[in-house]
Amino acid sequence: MIRTFRNLFLPVLLITVLVASGCACRKDFKKSYMLKGAIIGIIPGAVIGGETSDDDDSDEIAAGIIGGAIIGGLIGSFFDKCEPEAVQVAQAPVDEDSDGDGVVDRLDQCPDTPRGVPTDYKGCPKDSDGDGVYDNMDKCPNTPQGVKVDSAGCPSDSDSDGVYDYQDKCPGTPAGVKVDYKGCPVDTDKDGVADYQDECPGTPLGAKADSRGCWVLKGVYFDTGKSNIKPESYPVLDEVVDVLKKNPDLKIEVQGHTDSVGTASSNQVLSEKRAKSVMEYFNKNGAKSSQLSYKGYGEDVPIDTNDTPEGRSKNRRVELKPVI
Repeated sequence: MIRTFRNLFLPVLLITVLVASGCACRKDFKKSYMLKGAIIGIIPGAVIGGETSDDDDSDEIAAGIIGGAIIGGLIGSFFDKCEPEAVQVAQAPVDEDSDGDGVVDRLDQCPDTPRGVPTDYKGCPKDSDGDGVYDNMDKCPNTPQGVKVDSAGCPSDSDSDGVYDYQDKCPGTPAGVKVDYKGCPVDTDKDGVADYQDECPGTPLGAKADSRGCWVLKGVYFDTGKSNIKPESYPVLDEVVDVLKKNPDLKIEVQGHTDSVGTASSNQVLSEKRAKSVMEYFNKNGAKSSQLSYKGYGEDVPIDTNDTPEGRSKNRRVELKPVI
């Protein structure tokens, strides 16, 4: 028996090591079927060893125990399921994007961006025109670079005329005055005087207006106290004739005015005569009589003071008023 066991010991031990090493991955070897089989195999091994000995040889019993343990362990090893130990992999921290703008919170320089608002790589709402107002709040997109804007992203309009300051060619327009696209007061009759200042609207094109927007004939002279026209006045009067010819439907009233020197009655008569003389010149040189009328106003409608020579010179005038 001993000889037989010895002959089988090395092969059996090798198989046992191979089987055991294959199950070394078990975390709890105490619960393996191989160990349980080995323990169970000890009992029958000891019994068999004792019966085969002639005189209770302890060596035979020991050999039986060892053999039973080995055989039981081998049998039990076939029931073991050798599974590799699960490897615990540390999970990377999850980056949150609380406002859903596509930029994680730890990189987001503008948290709490409203949903759906386009943002840049910093997580801030876009400002396409660079005016400091985000696109989602900008009421005036595409403002030129460098233009001052208000909280709504719109350029300033200091005079409230509806034309932004950077486009306004006439800043400081009074409130309520109608302006053109440049921000300048409208001048309907193109006489160089804005409508809100024009005391004589409707001045025809080509007519020369004074600061009031009125058609005053500068350079028309008469002898003192008389109504005869001096020759140096003819070029100015001829210009008026040209305007009348170009505008056949235009009708004018020739108005005579004097200063306050002399009596009011004499000034009234003189103003009427001078107005009539000018009207007759126009008619004589090609203007239709249907376009012409005249009236004298004497000293009643001054445009400057009569206390100075300069003022009286302005008050002595011939003025043309379009008749509508």
